[in-house]
Amino acid sequence: MADTDLLVDQLTSLLAGETNPVTILANASALLNDTLANINWAGFYLYNEETRQLDLGPFQGKVACMHIAPGRGVCGTAYATGQVQRVADVHQFPGHIACDSASNSEIVVPLPGFGVLDIDSPLTDRFSAADETVLTAFGRAVQKQLDATPAHSVQ
Repeated sequence: MADTDLLVDQLTSLLAGETNPVTILANASALLNDTLANINWAGFYLYNEETRQLDLGPFQGKVACMHIAPGRGVCGTAYATGQVQRVADVHQFPGHIACDSASNSEIVVPLPGFGVLDIDSPLTDRFSAADETVLTAFGRAVQKQLDATPAHSVQ
């Protein structure tokens, strides 16, 4: 995986001056998809205040689950707890939601006030502690860019 500074610098340069939240999230997911090896899905689930669930946002990969309740599956758990979920084998995660049967490991980074960053891999135990550090910094950079948007909302 790219080092933290490089990936965050790439994201910052790519999104410089952008204020459209959909554009920010679309290009952030595309950057991850192009940069990370051995992944099959990278994208965002966004919290919807009206329905009180996570809705599918911009992503790169196969079709995905459209709605996830907080506390359900890896994404819902990350959102509800506010803690990164790094899962070596999703088939062992209680309540895992199998959107793509090819996914075997997953990392989900909460984005407080917005939702989560979700990345899946067909490999078991794909994501390391170093990956978690890099992707947490990436998530913070995405959040900072979203915080700077006029509406502060991706809804």
